[in-house]
Amino acid sequence: MTTESKQHEITPDVSIENCGTLFLFRAETQLGREWINDHVPADATYWAGQLVVEHRYAYDLAQGMAADGLVLQ
Repeated sequence: MTTESKQHEITPDVSIENCGTLFLFRAETQLGREWINDHVPADATYWAGQLVVEHRYAYDLAQGMAADGLVLQ
């Protein structure tokens, strides 16, 4: 990868991992952390610093993040 192409890479605000029945949302930037803090209930489940979301809610959560301008991966 050239230096120029590295400059054009976009760091995601939140990365999402599909674990089957659960999805893990990991904030990669301060913006991602702030969004999760502002929009997710305080009693949400976290595992290894990642937000754990049931599959039935993951799509809507990701759509809300994207609608607010977050970059997802």
